[in-house]
Amino acid sequence: MARLRYLDSARADFLSILDYVYRESGDVALARQFLEKLRGHCRHLASLPGHMGRPRPELRPDVRSVAVGSYVIFFRYVGDDFQVINVLEGHRDIDAYFGKTE
Repeated sequence: MARLRYLDSARADFLSILDYVYRESGDVALARQFLEKLRGHCRHLASLPGHMGRPRPELRPDVRSVAVGSYVIFFRYVGDDFQVINVLEGHRDIDAYFGKTE
């Protein structure tokens, strides 16, 4: 099992998601529950053998992703670490976010 690590960028995304769900729902418990669901998916991915997710070489050579509802978890494997890079809402311009504009 890989060691799960959240990069600062992913931690910032989680705070933004928590804030967004709270503002939209007005329910802090619901916002925390949703965030825990996303973090649970990250834990599950880290626990699986091999390399999971879809390779995303168009973003960066080492990035992979998995969709969870309307969100996308971006991660990479580095040695024994499963590093969560970002957790973004799927309707965002992902290419632009990762600096890939054509």
